[in-house]
Amino acid sequence: MTTNHPLRFGIVLGQRAPWPELLARVKDVEARGYDDFNVVDHFYGLIDVMDPTHEAYTILAALAPQTERVRLGVMVCGNTYRNPAFLLKQAITVDHISNGRVDFGVGAGWLEREHEAYGFDYPSARERVDRFAEALQIWDALQANERTTYEGQYYQLIDAPFEPKSTQQPRLPVLIGASAPRMLRLTAKHADIWNARGTPAEAGDGNRALDRACDEVGRDPDAIARSISVGLQVWSSPQTFSELIAAYRAEGFTDFRIPWPRSTADHETYVRVSADVIPRLRANG
Repeated sequence: MTTNHPLRFGIVLGQRAPWPELLARVKDVEARGYDDFNVVDHFYGLIDVMDPTHEAYTILAALAPQTERVRLGVMVCGNTYRNPAFLLKQAITVDHISNGRVDFGVGAGWLEREHEAYGFDYPSARERVDRFAEALQIWDALQANERTTYEGQYYQLIDAPFEPKSTQQPRLPVLIGASAPRMLRLTAKHADIWNARGTPAEAGDGNRALDRACDEVGRDPDAIARSISVGLQVWSSPQTFSELIAAYRAEGFTDFRIPWPRSTADHETYVRVSADVIPRLRANG
């Protein structure tokens, strides 16, 4: 199980707030010393579908110049929502705006109702993973080659130029959100960061499954940083925060993607944790 990565703490801002509030949030995240911020790839609210929701890479491009240090990304872009070459073009544009701070978060797509609402094709789980496998090859090829021709079952590129390349070399760091066996094998082959969900025990099982997948494809498991999306319960108290982070660390996780606090009480914990708990955790390694 891999643990040879520095601790990283990030905030998932979402984008279901007016622009002035989102701008204040991202500046606050950087000022409090967090390592990254992320938005999400949805077109409406998952709890209240009428929540006003900005498009992910558009809002990320606007937020990027308002910060100087934190890394940024989308948790995670569904491959079914955009042509792969177009999605990579969006990400690399923001990478240039941010001077090389984008992590390229991607997944196969999962929310059927959202596809139905906006007319996106929603194929079977098998086909979504097949499409995602082709997209991963395309993303690598476009960043490695001056021109790319790709003849897949689902995607075709014909002598396609792709400039500019990422400011990060050899490519944008790839973050994959995955849990099923085929997706974990693709993660083992292509990802720089793996993001999991679930309890510490559930995420730990997935972590060990990813280690096995790395062995199968001949990849050093330690080449992939292990990231976990932590639930809102993390803001219950500073003690809860410390205990939950410790439980995930014991399962091999070093990157923590934490939701923006939703209530006044949660925000008070966020302030205390940012000032006291996270610096102590970093100091203790």
